Amino acid sequence: MNRFDRVTAILIQLQAKRVVSGPALAEQFSVSLRTIYRDLRTLEQAGVPLLGEPGVGYSLVDGYRLPPVMFTREEATALLTAEKLAARLTDTPTARLSASAMDKLRAVLRRPDRDYLETLAPHIQVLRREHPLTQASLHQLLVTAVATQRVVHLAYQAAETGQTSTRDIEPIGLYLSRHWHVVAYCRLRQEFRNFRLDRVQQATLGPETFTARPETLEQYWAAEASRRSREKVVLHFQASTVLPALAQQLHDTKHQYGWAHEQPLPDGRLEITLFIGSLPYVAAWLLPYAGAVTVVEPPALQEHLRELAQRAYTFFCPPENMLT
Repeated sequence: MNRFDRVTAILIQLQAKRVVSGPALAEQFSVSLRTIYRDLRTLEQAGVPLLGEPGVGYSLVDGYRLPPVMFTREEATALLTAEKLAARLTDTPTARLSASAMDKLRAVLRRPDRDYLETLAPHIQVLRREHPLTQASLHQLLVTAVATQRVVHLAYQAAETGQTSTRDIEPIGLYLSRHWHVVAYCRLRQEFRNFRLDRVQQATLGPETFTARPETLEQYWAAEASRRSREKVVLHFQASTVLPALAQQLHDTKHQYGWAHEQPLPDGRLEITLFIGSLPYVAAWLLPYAGAVTVVEPPALQEHLRELAQRAYTFFCPPENMLT
């Protein structure tokens, strides 16, 4: 990146964030801190009003605005993709807001770039999710709760029993991993819990606020990983013995089953190492790959697979009635 592009990018960062620090900018642009300070002086000399606070960072004077930023064709395409994802993977209000933002983007694009997006748009599609949200505005409601530290009242259906219970939660963040989840402090259980959004029967944003907690999503995941006992599983997978789609499905889903690492073997098989908390859980995942997966360890997983296979055989191939 040349100096002009870097100075322009720093200005965009200043407009997008309340405060930016010199060390963070130096790391982002892979330059020295001295270079960043020189770039900031260049902005000041160009008339950009900067405020600097020792130990905190730099910000723009309130009220300072520049004309709309021009987007490259590649940036506009990336935002078009984000609009498609929001339309299928979030809720109705979020999808509408995303579409509104894209309309504003199209309004400032040059005509050739606008035409390019219109031509491309029908050729980028996102399939509807298998388990839609039960409440049309749930995603946006929880985003608001996280941003404003508002307590949310939930009616939640447990996966194990199917029973619905009510509880008040203090959300700290949302994440998408096949399904949307909200991580929150549950006042009923007096601990942090993970709630799948498609199991939320009803949610209400209450007037009560809560004190922002220091916990982050990353800290929650790390705590969960250390809390749960994990058992090492080693598999040998021969992809050529199953349909390509089935082999791809294994690779697409392995992260949900504690994937740690993998390495190719001289005979063409793939050695996959997992760390899992439930052998029956991973056995049910592996059963469709009979003949393609060899369990190296632990022996207990082999036993779980044998039991599952026997149950399937007994169910689908009952003994024929004996003629008398």
